[in-house]
Amino acid sequence: MERKTEIIVRNHFYKFLNLIEVEEQKSENLKINKLLKTASKKGSGPGYPEFIITYKANSDFIIVIECKAQIKKHESSNKDQYSEYAVDGVLLYSSYLSKDFDVLSIAVSGINQKNLKVSHFLQLKGKKQAVQKFGDKLLSVNDYLNGYLKSSEKFQQDYLTLLDFAKKLNKKLHTYKILESQRSLLISGILIALGDAAFKSSYGFQKTPQNLAISLMQTILNELKNTNHQLLENLEIQFGFIKTDTSLSTKQGVLKELIDEIDENINKFIKTYEYFDVLGQLYIEFLRYANSDKGLGIVLTPPHINEFFSDLAQVNKNSIILDNCTGTGGLLVSAMKKMISHAQGDSEKIKQIQSKQLIGIEYQSHIFALAISNMYIHQNRKTNIINGDCFDENIIEKIKNLKPTIGFLNPPYKSDKKQDIDELEFVLNNLECLVDGGTCIAIVPMQRVLAQKGKVFELKKKLLEKHTLEAVFSMPDELFFNSKVSVVSCIIVLTAHRPHPQSKQTYFGYYKNDGFVKRKIQGRFDAFDRWYTIKQKWLANFFNKKVLPASPLTGSGSISQKVTAKDEWCAEAYMVTNYTLLTKKHFEDFLLHYSSFLFSNKLTEKVSTESFNQQNNVEFSTENWKLFKLDNLFEITGSQTTSILELEKYEDGQYPYVTAQTTNNGTYKFCDFYTEEGNILTVELILSYCFYQPKNFSASGNILKLIPKFAMNKYIALFLVTILNLENYRYNYGRTATQTRLKNIFIKLPERNGKPNFEFMETFIKSLSYSCNL
Repeated sequence: MERKTEIIVRNHFYKFLNLIEVEEQKSENLKINKLLKTASKKGSGPGYPEFIITYKANSDFIIVIECKAQIKKHESSNKDQYSEYAVDGVLLYSSYLSKDFDVLSIAVSGINQKNLKVSHFLQLKGKKQAVQKFGDKLLSVNDYLNGYLKSSEKFQQDYLTLLDFAKKLNKKLHTYKILESQRSLLISGILIALGDAAFKSSYGFQKTPQNLAISLMQTILNELKNTNHQLLENLEIQFGFIKTDTSLSTKQGVLKELIDEIDENINKFIKTYEYFDVLGQLYIEFLRYANSDKGLGIVLTPPHINEFFSDLAQVNKNSIILDNCTGTGGLLVSAMKKMISHAQGDSEKIKQIQSKQLIGIEYQSHIFALAISNMYIHQNRKTNIINGDCFDENIIEKIKNLKPTIGFLNPPYKSDKKQDIDELEFVLNNLECLVDGGTCIAIVPMQRVLAQKGKVFELKKKLLEKHTLEAVFSMPDELFFNSKVSVVSCIIVLTAHRPHPQSKQTYFGYYKNDGFVKRKIQGRFDAFDRWYTIKQKWLANFFNKKVLPASPLTGSGSISQKVTAKDEWCAEAYMVTNYTLLTKKHFEDFLLHYSSFLFSNKLTEKVSTESFNQQNNVEFSTENWKLFKLDNLFEITGSQTTSILELEKYEDGQYPYVTAQTTNNGTYKFCDFYTEEGNILTVELILSYCFYQPKNFSASGNILKLIPKFAMNKYIALFLVTILNLENYRYNYGRTATQTRLKNIFIKLPERNGKPNFEFMETFIKSLSYSCNL
C-alpha cells in the first residue's frame, strides 16, 4: 500500500527533473551519506528517507520525503515514533542532514491523490528546530525554492551571515588603515561598480592596483552621472580617496580581494533581498567599533522601525515622501519598497516614484554620498536627495513645490545641549514642508516630549499651535543598542497644518516589546521571528485607537488622553496598571527575595518556606480595591547623598548602604554609619525599584524616601513594596521616577470605609509562604 503513496510523490516530482535530481532510499552524494550513516530509525546504522531531492542550481538546499499509506500514521503526538509515522521519520532525517544543509522535510500520507495529507518542515543548517511551512499540498520545486529563499528563517540566517561578514570586513579594513568614515563609502562604491557588467567582467584582469583603483573610481562616476550632474563634483570628492589610499592603490591584491568578497557576500544579499538597507546596516556595524560619528548625533533607525514608519503612514504608490534628515537613506529605501510593491509592476509609475516621489535632505557630505549610493544600489537612478541645510529658505521653498504628503525623520540627537539644534526643530521643519493634512512621523528622544519648561516646552507649544498630535509610541529602551547609543526614544505622529483641537484625544502606545533580543555577536535582532506579529498588533491598536491596560510583562498597553504642551506626551504618564494580573505569587516571590536578602547578609539564621500564620488562608482578589494617591500615604522626599569614598572612613557595621542596584534589597554593603531613619520605603530614581528598609541606612545619589503617614510595620511595608513595583514600567532613563512624578501616581489597594485596609494587608502577608522569616 505504501508504494501507492510513493508513486504519487514520484510522479509529482519527476515533472521537474530538468531542475532537480531525485534519489530513492539511497544517495550518490558523499556528504549526505556521511550524515545519514547513523540515521537508522531503529537507532543504529545508516538510514535513508523514501526520497532525497537535490537542486542542480542550489546545492545548499535539499528536500527529504517520507511516505505512509495510512493517514492515521501521519504524525504521532510526541513525534518520536520514527518507524511508524511519516512526520516523525522525516524529521529524524532532517535532524541529521541539517548539520550541513538547509532541509525541507515533507511527510506524505494516503494513497488517494485527492485525500493526501501533506506536512512541510523547514530546518536550516545548524538549527535544532524545524518550522512548519508551505501548507498541506505538494507544490512545484520552484515554489519550494522561492518559499525557502524568501522565508523569514532564511532571511534571518543570511542576515546574521551578513553581519558576521561585516564584522570581519571591518577588521580587515582596519588592518589596511582605511578610515572609519571611508569604509561605508568604499563598500557602496564597489557595489555601484559591480552593477556595471563591463567592470564586473574585467576588474579581475587589471594588471596593477593603481589601474584597478582608477577603473573602480571611473566606473562609480560614470554610473552616478545618471543620477544628477550637479551632484557629480561632490561625489567625486567623496569617493576620491579610492585612487589615493595606499592600501587600495598600491598593495597587490588588496582591492581585488575586497571586490571579490563584497560581490560574494553583500551584492548577493542585496539581489536576494531587494530594498533592504544593507548600507545602513554596514554603517551601524562599522560604528559599533568606532567613535567617530556618535558625537555628531548619528543614530541610524533600525530597519524594522523604518518599515514600521511606512506601515503607520499607510504609504502607497501615490505618496510623496520627505526625509529632511536623510542619513544613509534607510527610511526612504523602506518607503520605496512599499510604494513599488503597491505599483504592482507598472513601470511608468515606478519610474515616477523613483524620480519624483522620494525626497531627501542631508547636511553632511560623506553621509549624503552614502544616501545617493544607497538609492542607486536599490535601482533609483534619478534621486531627489539634496546635499544641504534643511533650514535653508531656498531649500524649503524647493521642497514645498514638490508637495510632499508624508514626512519621515530621525533627527540628529543633541550631543551639545547649548549649541546643537533641538530635535523638535527638525520636526517642525519637516511639517512646514508638507501639504495641508500631510502626515509626519518622527523618532526622537523621550525627554523631548516630556519637557514642561524652557526652550523645548516652547517648541511643544508651537507644534500644537500649528499641527495635530495624533499619537506617541514609547519605544523599547534599547532600540539603538546596535548603534552603541543608550537614548530612550519615542515615535510621534502628527498631522500637518491642522492646529491641535483642545478636545482632541491623543493616542499613547506603550510599545516597549518588539520581540528583539540581544546577542554579543549579532547585537539586537529578531532571533525568534516575533516582530511581524507584534507589528500587526501595534498597527491594529493604533488604527482602532484600542485602549489596553498596562502589561509590563508583555511590554504593551495604550490609552487615549487629552494633552497640552505642559503635559508629558507618553503612555507611561497616563496608563492604568493592570491589577487583574496581580496574584499571590507576586507577593510570595518578593517575600522569597527579601528572605534571601536576610539570610545571605546573616540577618537571620535560617530561612523557611512556612507562613507566619499557617492556619489562616486569606482569599485574594483585587476586584474591589480602590485607588489612592501616593503622596496621601507617604511623604516623598530625597535622601542625603553619601559617596562610596566617604564610606571608606567607616568600619563595616549593621547599617545598609542603599544604592541604585536592583537586587539585595538595594544594599551595596553594610557599614557603621547612617544618615536616614529606618522603617521606610526607598525608590531608585532611574528604574524605580522599591525596597523596604527596616533599619537606619545611608544612601548613594538618586535614592528617594517614602516616609509613611500611617503606622507601618514590616508586613504592611512588604505588601506595599510589591504593589509599587508594579509601577516600574512608567520609568526609565528617559523618564525617571522623580518626586513630582511619584507624588502624582495612584495605586490600587484593599479598602475599608474609604481608607486603605492595612489590617488586611498585614493578615494577607502573614498567610503567605516565607512570611515566617520576617
